[in-house]
Amino acid sequence: MFKTLFTETFGVEHPIVCGGMTGLGTAELISAVAEAGALGFLTALTQPTPEALAKEIARTQTMTDKPFGVNLTILPTIKPVPYDEYRAVIIESGVKIVETAGSSPAPHLPDFKAGGVRVIHKAVAVRHAIKAQSLGVDAISIDGFECAGHPGEDDIGGLVLIPAAAAQLHIPIIASGGIATGAGLVAALALGAHAVNMGTRFMATTEAPIHENVKNQIVANTERDTVIVFRQFHNSARVARNEISEEISDIASRPGATFGDVAQLASGVRGRERVLGAGDMSDGMWWASQAQGLIDGVDTCANVVDTIMRSAHDIITDRLPSIVV
Repeated sequence: MFKTLFTETFGVEHPIVCGGMTGLGTAELISAVAEAGALGFLTALTQPTPEALAKEIARTQTMTDKPFGVNLTILPTIKPVPYDEYRAVIIESGVKIVETAGSSPAPHLPDFKAGGVRVIHKAVAVRHAIKAQSLGVDAISIDGFECAGHPGEDDIGGLVLIPAAAAQLHIPIIASGGIATGAGLVAALALGAHAVNMGTRFMATTEAPIHENVKNQIVANTERDTVIVFRQFHNSARVARNEISEEISDIASRPGATFGDVAQLASGVRGRERVLGAGDMSDGMWWASQAQGLIDGVDTCANVVDTIMRSAHDIITDRLPSIVV
């Protein structure tokens, strides 16, 4: 058992997090993560309405009595999102941990603080992490360039980003991006983090609410099977390599290309329905990190967490001491 600033602050058994993943952060996966002793996040906007989120929180609470949180991703959208209503549901449902991402969490912090909710903010750069700390968040999840989703435009990998953040922050740090093993956990702790965040590793679990083809593809893929898209639009995103993501990359690289030229191919609904839902691995864009190259099988959340913790313990107590002379 490891004791870190993260485990002590958030009352979680293990320093492992399953951050918010759109379409995946539902009760089945997140309750299993919680039962395994890690911290998982339901995704608020996976639910179509605040009322639906309230029901999903209640459903999760019937499946575990261990800590879990809710991710609230704050982004500009064509159709306005009732963020205030989602926030109110989180507080009224008794959830005590929130993960914010996207835009600044500042407008939401007063209500969360008044409701006794601790806030973890996702950042992709040290300067953004410092700003969030100054606003009063309780922890930072720092995303290295290896991560799935949006790694920012600076292209800083975890080996540099994590200790750079640790040198500037005094609140718990969760290292994210390319982590899927006990060795990754040990490395992150050595670099100054207090926990690790894993998304792709938790996708390849029996409880993940996605098609088996996706899980098997993650296992089959290597660390080279991702593509950075949308760089030309200053919204870089790491996704799994397939026919669609390569086509998006090709179209976007043409002179004068706009997001409208790839919008239909890049549709999140298309990826969730055709790939994650139906298992057609070539008919939509889907998210995965370079950690694919470290995942060798689909297993339960309990076994994934247990294997990582046992491996980390063995590395710290056996392998590392043996090289000190």
